[in-house]
Amino acid sequence: MMNVPKTIMLLGVVLIVVGFLMQFIKLGRLPGDIVIKKENATFYFPIMTSIILSVVLSLIFYMIGRFR
Repeated sequence: MMNVPKTIMLLGVVLIVVGFLMQFIKLGRLPGDIVIKKENATFYFPIMTSIILSVVLSLIFYMIGRFR
């Protein structure tokens, strides 16, 4: 139970780093992301971005768990 605060802090740091990197890397505009533009509305669904972030985060957490 003592690892819960550390895990929450780690998740926060990971989210901050990913958000910072998304400003400089065009990660949110990958081929495979769905963008539908109508007159007054835009619908954006980042399928490929979600898959890539999921794989990267899975690898990071796997490595953290492996070396504990």
